[in-house]
Amino acid sequence: MPDALSAPKRRIIIFGAFDRHNFGDMLFAHVVARLLAERRPEVEPVFAGCGRRDLRAHGGHDIAALSQRAKRWRDEPVAFIHAGGELLTCDAWEAAVMLTKPEEVQTRIARYDSCAQDRNAWARAELGTDALAPYVIGRETFARAASICFNAIGGATLDAREAALREEVLTKLRSADHISVRDRQTQATLKRAGIDARLVPDPASLIAELFDERIRKHSDARRGYLAVQFSADFGDDATLAHIAHQLDLLGKTTSLGIVLFRAGAAPWHDDIPVYARVAARMRHAAVTVFESLNVWDICALIANSEGFAGSSLHGRIVAMAYGLPRVNFQHANADASKQHAYASTWEIADAPHVVPITEIHAAMREALAMDRAALHDKALALAKAHRAGFEPIAQRALRS
Repeated sequence: MPDALSAPKRRIIIFGAFDRHNFGDMLFAHVVARLLAERRPEVEPVFAGCGRRDLRAHGGHDIAALSQRAKRWRDEPVAFIHAGGELLTCDAWEAAVMLTKPEEVQTRIARYDSCAQDRNAWARAELGTDALAPYVIGRETFARAASICFNAIGGATLDAREAALREEVLTKLRSADHISVRDRQTQATLKRAGIDARLVPDPASLIAELFDERIRKHSDARRGYLAVQFSADFGDDATLAHIAHQLDLLGKTTSLGIVLFRAGAAPWHDDIPVYARVAARMRHAAVTVFESLNVWDICALIANSEGFAGSSLHGRIVAMAYGLPRVNFQHANADASKQHAYASTWEIADAPHVVPITEIHAAMREALAMDRAALHDKALALAKAHRAGFEPIAQRALRS
């Protein structure tokens, strides 16, 4: 029998939707890797997603395509960690489109979107899997896995998804060794299906504690501004007119600048031309567009701001980690379940959660008036809670 020194190292796979440019997902990979390295500095995990991508130029990782690695590692005792995010509700079509090159997106949508059969066939070919929910992995992929864990994942709208996808997700979850979720809505959905999941804050709750020194190195000289973001689907003229008016009011009543930034550049995320259009409508003089897509630059922009307003959940969560005022906004009558589910689970009592675009000014003023000591204490509590929640996953992954 080989001794511990001669035995092969267990392969640890950190998996998630950080194979595309999305601010929050890219941060998850860093947080999980750091938490493992704190216990075992020699650990060198493999970062995997649905697609092969190299996002190191944007502060991300070199990502392997799981469909290719799974063929080689199927019978290995891998430790598999879903790093976090709204993985339970992302279907194959959505995943494939978000992994498509930006210049090809409209062509693909025009060609496949109107026919479900063609759409699904193209997605399967692109992703190399027949899975309906390709970011949820169970023992159908790694039959002899030493552990399969889900870290603070989300699925706020799982109940509303089609039955086949929902059943696939639940079947895979039932084969897992440990599940934690990031909001009560997802927890309740799984509970109704007979699946117990621990409630744990999002991994990005630890971003300030783990990476503040790195983030500060990405700071620039600007100060006295609000960090503002919204996705490209806010880009119709009427909506932009409302946003411009609300941001003008904020600039006037707070004397703060407005810095518009992207929390994601993958398809169906944020768009610089939309920001240029809203800036052109504004009367407030101190409006700038922040163009960097490096996740550490984005963290620094939020960390040095006076507060965050936007549609991004992780814009909010990074602001929370730094004890800053924050507000999410949405379209009128839109489904913002992910943002609302998280805020209603973890926010300070009476903090503004998710508001219509016509209430951005009022909600941000309310957030700016909140007690900063209370915001700081909440940041520390959430970071501590995620550490505690990750401990069972680390123990399983690093077990010899």
